[in-house]
Amino acid sequence: MSESGRLVLGALPEPVLQTLEHFENAFGAVLRLIVPPTEPGAANEVLYQSSGDQAGTGTPVTTTVVPHLGPELQLQVLSARHAPIESVSEALTPALAQGFEATRDIQFFTYELSERFEEINLLYSISETLGSTLDMDSGASTILSEIRDVMGAKRGSLWVHESYDDALHLAAEVGDDGRSEPLNPDDPDTITAMVFREGRSIIASRQPTAAEREAGATADSFLSVPIRYSPGTGGSRTVGVINLIGRLDGGRFSAANQKLLAAIASQIGAAIENHRLVQESLSRERMSREMELAHDLQMKLLPAVETFEFAQAAGRVQPTEQVGGDFYQLFKLPGGRVGVMLGDVSLHGFPSALIMMLTMSAAGIYAREVESPALVLRKLDDALADELATTEMFLTVFYGVIDPAAGVLTYANAGHPHAFAVRADGETERLLATDPPVGFAGADSYSEESVTWASEDDLLLLFTDGLSDTLATKGLKNGETQVVDCAIRHRFRSPPEIIDELFQLSADVARSALADDRTALVVRG
Repeated sequence: MSESGRLVLGALPEPVLQTLEHFENAFGAVLRLIVPPTEPGAANEVLYQSSGDQAGTGTPVTTTVVPHLGPELQLQVLSARHAPIESVSEALTPALAQGFEATRDIQFFTYELSERFEEINLLYSISETLGSTLDMDSGASTILSEIRDVMGAKRGSLWVHESYDDALHLAAEVGDDGRSEPLNPDDPDTITAMVFREGRSIIASRQPTAAEREAGATADSFLSVPIRYSPGTGGSRTVGVINLIGRLDGGRFSAANQKLLAAIASQIGAAIENHRLVQESLSRERMSREMELAHDLQMKLLPAVETFEFAQAAGRVQPTEQVGGDFYQLFKLPGGRVGVMLGDVSLHGFPSALIMMLTMSAAGIYAREVESPALVLRKLDDALADELATTEMFLTVFYGVIDPAAGVLTYANAGHPHAFAVRADGETERLLATDPPVGFAGADSYSEESVTWASEDDLLLLFTDGLSDTLATKGLKNGETQVVDCAIRHRFRSPPEIIDELFQLSADVARSALADDRTALVVRG
């Protein structure tokens, strides 16, 4: 019994109870609401009974109420003090039906509101996750787990397209393990590839394999949505695919599920693109730092010729990129002799810088092992042959030995075109190539030549074609002539001052416009 004395069995909705109480009070009615028996001889199940023993002497009026929730019910109006029981029954029956209908509507809208709240909360949670992490791997797993839980899916997977191999890669997976190897976007047999190619969502059914059917498995609903990125300008593009496979309730994914997943996919698409841009920026910064370090290291490998004790010398290297393939070296040799080397590796940039460093290291060893410039280049060629063949590069090298006591410059020139002896009277002597460049020369290559040398007056001028080619369009003379004429004009000045004048010739050329590394070495032995 309730506090009012009424008997309420079962769970009647509040609007129905209020309607029954209203009719009791308004018409002095005695009412009963029952569930009829489903089997012969079974008793009625009483859901509601008015208080008091006011059944009256007449026959109660019985009507059927269809509640839309549960089985049909019977309404019995046992008596009424203020109106005929037929009229009370006629008015109360549809009122109770409306009460049940109102309850159904309330439950429906409550369910809808609860679902929308979960969806809004999911979108907010995903936004927070995407905004708080740069690690797409862990972020994708967290997001996929939340999507699966909210949508009641059995499994989920997230695929991201990578441009380096033009394939879809599994970025995250929740639930039972599925395919993990990369997918070809042109694969005609996979839904994921088709969704990526066509850029449209699909709701389908995944049929179980024979083995799964034998184990009692049935078809699973399959929802696949493209992940698209829409920049501020220009058209959008598909960058991945997100899949949900199977529902825990055995149902089918709905259009509402598809709409929600598409909204989530747009957020993920923006995050994937931002992640890619961040990674590219970090990679560029890391590469820039590494190249700066390589540049500093390469510059430190070049000798500080201005402090060389046994000869007046100056040199400078300006790579067209942060590192290059030009180099020079000076060696202190027995008997007061001075070894002078300048080289130019074909191409420029990082690969040529590696060959340059190998050459400098090997040359430093061989120049002190043997006296002959030709033999030094022979050993250098032997040491670098395999590496040069692999990289398809070569290098031109000039190596000379100045012997002040004997008044002789002995040199071997492996294809280097810009080597000159500048005499005190302004005359110049080109020190011609004796052999092909290192990397091209054969087993019988490398010879040497000798010229006279006045240690106090003569000047050895070596430079690479990056310096002369920069000047090729300046003035009426070709670039090499301009460099040599500049050295002749300033031949009585100190080597550092001559180097400054040589580089001043192209000082107005922007570094970005340089086509090759620029190097010059001046020695007064």
